[in-house]
Amino acid sequence: MRVHVVGSSGTFPVAGKPAAGYVVEQGDVRVWCDAGPGTFMSLPVDPDLIDAVVLSHQHPDHCADVFAAYHAWTYRPEPRENVPLLAPQAVWDRIVSFLEKEPECFAFTPVWNGDEVQYGALRVSFVETDHSVPTVGSRWEANNRSLFYTADTGPAGRWDEHAAGVNVLLSEASYQGEPSHKVYSQHLTASEAGAIARRVAADQLVLTHIPPYLDPTRSVAEAEAAFGRPVRLAVPGTSFDV
Repeated sequence: MRVHVVGSSGTFPVAGKPAAGYVVEQGDVRVWCDAGPGTFMSLPVDPDLIDAVVLSHQHPDHCADVFAAYHAWTYRPEPRENVPLLAPQAVWDRIVSFLEKEPECFAFTPVWNGDEVQYGALRVSFVETDHSVPTVGSRWEANNRSLFYTADTGPAGRWDEHAAGVNVLLSEASYQGEPSHKVYSQHLTASEAGAIARRVAADQLVLTHIPPYLDPTRSVAEAEAAFGRPVRLAVPGTSFDV
């Protein structure tokens, strides 16, 4: 598996740093996971080569560019149709409400705890995370390698069990400092991300969803102190193998 980091800015995009978005590639299968602002125009492949779209939840910094895809795939001489879109039901409800119709370019499948799909050799399974709206984390597996993407989450619940033994944990790290000082409990600090990676015995930890006003080097240092291993950043425009 290869993961292309399209965007990783937490909460809002800035120039050169789209919000959350990744393309997971296995063989000739390419799945766009989260569609934060700025990600559609930054996709590493022709958008028509995207085989499916996965949206973790309804917050705009994770799904707003689905509307850019809708326009690009709909209003042209040969529209795309029935591109699989997987997300919690609440996401689809809001898309339909905003467009005032069901977009024909997408074929929607609701996903929640325990659901899984297969695209070629790529298997994706879902689990509810600790967030303020219905949100799914996702485990991606192919060729005996595995990635878990936390999406947005706090540390509560048992979602981390779904990440046990992964090769790569792609974790949000919205805060720095002591967890007790968090403004909002349903996000992670960098140290919490590191502690979770250590607990689930992940081989590697990659931090994402760091807001633009934070120094990412501090986030890495705090995560490394808790994880006990080197930690990487999800940098837009780069890729890594799982």
